[in-house]
Amino acid sequence: MLQKVLFVLLLSCGVLTTSSAWSQVLTYEGEQGPGQGKHLVFLAGDHEYRSEETLPAIARILAKHHGFRCTVLFTVDPETGEIEPAADNMPGTEALNDADLMVIFLRFKNLPAEQMDPIVDYLEHGGPVVGLRTATHAFKIPADSPYARFDFQHEGDDYHLGFGREILGESWAGHYGTNHQMSTRLDINPSAKGHPILRGVKDMWVQAGGYWTEPEANSKVLATAQPLDGMTPDSLPAEEKQPCPGAWVRTYTAKSGGKGKVFTTTYGASEDILNEGFRRMLVNACFWAVGLKSKITPDLNVDLVGPYHPTTFKNGGHRLHVVPAELSDWNSPIMSPDKPIGQPKPRRRKKAS
Repeated sequence: MLQKVLFVLLLSCGVLTTSSAWSQVLTYEGEQGPGQGKHLVFLAGDHEYRSEETLPAIARILAKHHGFRCTVLFTVDPETGEIEPAADNMPGTEALNDADLMVIFLRFKNLPAEQMDPIVDYLEHGGPVVGLRTATHAFKIPADSPYARFDFQHEGDDYHLGFGREILGESWAGHYGTNHQMSTRLDINPSAKGHPILRGVKDMWVQAGGYWTEPEANSKVLATAQPLDGMTPDSLPAEEKQPCPGAWVRTYTAKSGGKGKVFTTTYGASEDILNEGFRRMLVNACFWAVGLKSKITPDLNVDLVGPYHPTTFKNGGHRLHVVPAELSDWNSPIMSPDKPIGQPKPRRRKKAS
């Protein structure tokens, strides 16, 4: 009898452990629509622009309205399981093993081997990629690491300037204008207005400030980014700030020889997707990347699903004490306004020499 009780207790512990691990992986199952049979995997983990809000919101749209199966992965505190944008821990990347698309919004990550390997394998087989904002500098990895080539400053001939330049078409070249004081208008490139990603897209304005970009030569610019002298859509263009590429498509050649389709935008903060035109471009890009361009219509449903309360972007300013499972219901808030907001850690002053 004692052995049976111990077995039940151990089994219960095992179930709890497994349940805890899977609670860090968020999955939205679409029921009907053109996305049936397609699996999209979203990687959220940046310090500032609230990827942990942007990506589950986009995933819900694609799953609820269009039938995709969407898995959202977050960087989490390994001890508490809470979403921690600065953490170098992202459970569940093995979901990429059967993914049809990777949507990446990371910044300066150095993930452990068991979490990095599925990402590497996905790219080496030429999987399509949608990259947002800080994905141009998704990885910051020491030179002695076997994954050093993914570092955004990598100088080698293999993956020159890392994942950003090699896959997305650009690494981080710095801010263009004053972030948090200058918003951005995205204007459709006249030569690209017939591209399927731009169907129904208009009036794009985002709150995130500019990044300077000069994408790889094989990139097709869909929209240019004009820095504005203010944080409202009617702000005037910033003086002496000419537009630069803000969204583009390209292909990369994988180690396998396969060609991977890529859409990149240097915007995507959680408040940015309040703009319907920008949100539509992101949804359309996912359709295009998985080969469903014929299903993109100008009136494709891009309505947000459930309460959406984006947090104004700043370093360290994420909602605290949120575990991924809290976002699992269609009607659960992203994020709950009842959760406190973190504060940036004070910078240490350098000692006088």
